[in-house]
Amino acid sequence: MAAKYADIIIDISHESVDRPFQYIIPQELSDSVYPGVRVHVPFGNGNRDKIGYVIDLSDEANYPVEKLKTIASVDDKGITAEGSQIQIAYWLKRQYGSTMIAALKTVLSVKQKLKQLEKKKVTRCIPPEELLQAAQLCRKKHQTAKARTLYALAEEEVLPYELLRQKLNVASQTLQALEKQGFLKIETESLYRNPVKHMDGTENRVTLSDTQRTIIEDVLNDYRSGEPGTYLLHGVTGSGKTEVYLGVIEQMIAMGRQAIVLIPEIALTYQTLLRFYKRFGDRVSVINSSLSKGEKYDQIRRAKDGGIDVIIGPRSALFTPFPRLGVIIVDEEHESSYKSESMPKYHARETAIQIASMHHASVILGSATPSLEAYYRAKKGEYKLYEMTGRHGSSTLPDVYTIDLREELKQGNRSVFSRKLRELIAQRLEAGEQTILFLNRRGYAGFISCRACGHVMKCPHCDVSLSEHRGGMLICHYCGYEEARPDRCPECASKYLLGFKAGTEQIEEALHKEFPAARVLRMDADTTRTKDSYEKILSAFADEKADILVGTQMIVKGHDFPNVTLVGILAADLSLNQNDYRAGERTFQLVTQAAGRAGRGGKPGEVVIQTYQPEHYSIIHAAKQDYQGFYEEEITYRDFMRYPPVAHMLAVLITSRDKQSGEELGRMMTELVNKEQSENEEAYCEVQVIGPTEAAISKINDMYRHVFYIKHADYQMLVEIKDILESFCKERELKNLIVQYDFDPINTY
Repeated sequence: MAAKYADIIIDISHESVDRPFQYIIPQELSDSVYPGVRVHVPFGNGNRDKIGYVIDLSDEANYPVEKLKTIASVDDKGITAEGSQIQIAYWLKRQYGSTMIAALKTVLSVKQKLKQLEKKKVTRCIPPEELLQAAQLCRKKHQTAKARTLYALAEEEVLPYELLRQKLNVASQTLQALEKQGFLKIETESLYRNPVKHMDGTENRVTLSDTQRTIIEDVLNDYRSGEPGTYLLHGVTGSGKTEVYLGVIEQMIAMGRQAIVLIPEIALTYQTLLRFYKRFGDRVSVINSSLSKGEKYDQIRRAKDGGIDVIIGPRSALFTPFPRLGVIIVDEEHESSYKSESMPKYHARETAIQIASMHHASVILGSATPSLEAYYRAKKGEYKLYEMTGRHGSSTLPDVYTIDLREELKQGNRSVFSRKLRELIAQRLEAGEQTILFLNRRGYAGFISCRACGHVMKCPHCDVSLSEHRGGMLICHYCGYEEARPDRCPECASKYLLGFKAGTEQIEEALHKEFPAARVLRMDADTTRTKDSYEKILSAFADEKADILVGTQMIVKGHDFPNVTLVGILAADLSLNQNDYRAGERTFQLVTQAAGRAGRGGKPGEVVIQTYQPEHYSIIHAAKQDYQGFYEEEITYRDFMRYPPVAHMLAVLITSRDKQSGEELGRMMTELVNKEQSENEEAYCEVQVIGPTEAAISKINDMYRHVFYIKHADYQMLVEIKDILESFCKERELKNLIVQYDFDPINTY
């Protein structure tokens, strides 16, 4: 049955989506009114004809029906760029569970109330000799400002507006008067704020391998034949995936198409942008959280107006409103940062495929360590799989040494550096080559505890320990709470209050002690807070102004430094200790990606993996760069436990002011699912409900957290269950309770 009512926004802007207006859908338009379509509606006291956009449909009126107005007509211009964005938002709402307002705010760019940058010029409209006659006449009438203007234009056909205003001291009213008389024309040109500074250097084009050429030709042939697809490029680090991206985009631009390139971290922007700028010049731009509001808004305008062909950025760049989108590239597609942590909790990979289908565009997923989801689907034939097994050019995969830290300890080495790593760092310093040291930790210490009574310094608002940072401050990484480090234990007054130091700052200090002459750069969340900080650190290291780069995850993703011949992975198995079914996959990816930074410039590379669990299959396969071996072991475990990608999982997180109300709602919601299961045994026979229970972190910012999980092989079945739960919560009009839905969560709660 067709919906009876439509929610419509009149001004499609980020600020206006909170104010939809409900209209009656007339019977004759019931088949042509749907989310994204433009309609004409009577609006305001005078029932002025306004254009609006349908954002949602409903069978129930939110207001008395007699007070609702009726849609006048459907606009015959078809789906606009704005309409497409509404359709994407509606899909996000349905697929991931969210309000339509939250989905629209995710998709729509903020309209900034900023003064638009403009450049004005003044052009003469009559021959110079006539201007001179008019100027002489003005002088006789003592209209000196007019005379100055006309004399100047008699000499130059075009003059900058500001030159006339400031240097010749001509008032704007004078120029407007001369324009009305037909002597001149004032023209205004809009200028865009451009975050991309001019980059020097020309591209050294490489000769493509047969594999690279085949992939590019296949993608383009499918596109030209009207059957664009989704392609997974599984290529070892350094195999030349970026050259494939560049080759496809170059041909897409030649066909008048545009491209979105997603990267997982802002830290990757500089080096990625440099590669693309050298190929495509200022037709490339970026969009990310480090831009000013004006810069961000202007990039959206440039994209809409056709001023750029390629946009590069993290997952939010996916919603750039290109009118002629040809390809979306998701580089390092396995990265967890492609999953949104706020509602709607969408995944950029799935959303890219949906957006591409709406635009009849291609999607290329690239990774040296594909997510199990992507590889599983490629194996099933849902994506086209291309394997790039060797490094491009003369570089080869590095030699890898796996060091058992338990043995190091037995032999008296209490340093954070194994003897092998210390020896190899010294060799690199002597040879003038560079080293990257990777640690999957942040801050100066993991936590502070009392050695006498065992008390751990915890955040008073969250169920987590505080981390010690330089300067003696204890900081909560969840709510930002800070307090000074006490001298004695608050519980027993013992002076033995110590931290477990395993952070990047501590590694940096240890390097200065071991190698006083070494130039060390540190790159982590604390050193990259300011705008351009990523670029400054990376460009300094690329220019060989430092010998050693120490950092967290952001330094192992996609960077290419030719003089780096040694990578040390200091705590390879830290991520194995997470209470998460993806722990093995995450560890394999991090170690493989980190190892891939060595030996990319022709010089042979070496990698040292330091671990307490050298026998774990993720460490063994990462050391050998053996993705296939890891995949076979990991998918067997996922299949046995019915975890994604073999089955799908919906996490329902309930946040409440008081603990009891959250517990109660969780119990009622799981009972509802169980009731549906008992009443529809055939449809729900394989639905599995786990919980409810307290979340692993049971309190954040004084809000209690409860969670339950639902598993099923069919994603759409979970969407249906989510719809039932949403309706249940809507009917109850929850107060002081927040319910969030997370499909195939990247992190368990």
